[in-house]
Amino acid sequence: MHTLAVVLHAPERLALDRLQLDEPGEGDVVVDIAFSGISTGTERLLWSGRMPPFPGLGYPLVPGYESVGRVVSADKGASLSEGDTVFVPGAKCFGDVRGLFGGAAARVVVPADRLTAIDAGLGDSGVLLALAATGHHAVAAALPDLIVGHGVLGRLIARLVVAMGGEPPTVWEKNPARHGGAEGYAVVDPDADPRRDYRTILDASGDAGLLDTLIARLSRGGEIVLAGFYEAPLSFAFPPAFMREARLRIAAEWKPADLAAVMALVDGGRLSLDGLVTHRQSATRCDDAYRTAFADPGCLKMVLDWRGCS
Repeated sequence: MHTLAVVLHAPERLALDRLQLDEPGEGDVVVDIAFSGISTGTERLLWSGRMPPFPGLGYPLVPGYESVGRVVSADKGASLSEGDTVFVPGAKCFGDVRGLFGGAAARVVVPADRLTAIDAGLGDSGVLLALAATGHHAVAAALPDLIVGHGVLGRLIARLVVAMGGEPPTVWEKNPARHGGAEGYAVVDPDADPRRDYRTILDASGDAGLLDTLIARLSRGGEIVLAGFYEAPLSFAFPPAFMREARLRIAAEWKPADLAAVMALVDGGRLSLDGLVTHRQSATRCDDAYRTAFADPGCLKMVLDWRGCS
């Protein structure tokens, strides 16, 4: 089997290539991808060549860990059946081309136990499940009262806090164009916020230079949660952190339990994914799509449409 896939040959050199697919093995399923999302965090770093050393990093590579598709064949021992709509968190099935993270392709071969059956009615909003699960993993230990950044991850986290019964958080956003779209919480410019007693501050901006600013806004014993992905080393002045007895927590990758919790909130009508996919583009125009996703501040989430690609 062959597939069309987005291939990053080198930083800022991207193409839609035809690749040989690995043959399915025991427990594998073949999935035709309908939609894949473009990440403005890790994928932007891969595209720009600024990704810090990371396991499996190397070019050429197939990016993508936010895909939705339909099972077209399944091994007899697989837990999924032909016709199932599934969320695909990536794939490693492209021979010598690295799958990092491997979801941006028209067809993939994936172990069934890596996939999650979802409601086909989600459409291209299903690509947001990875970010929603990332947000859930970040807030499961403590719901933040301040979120930094009103991009797609910040919005999902704010919606999650409300859906999980927390007090509506404050969200900081410097760009006035991103102040709209709040659902049950307030978005403010940080310079207009006098508060300095936040218990839990969650950074979804990925800005490595914010720690001193955030520490200054903590209550004593407060916590900062780093939910972004940071290309630069992080540092902070020790005395203010010492005076506040501040805690720092890094939110790692989401787990299957996070995805299950998010799906339960979505299925129960408590968490909406509406209004977050702002741009759509045919996968045949992937180079333009990636550049728009990374350069247009009005683009919250770009989705590649693979339907009709073969």
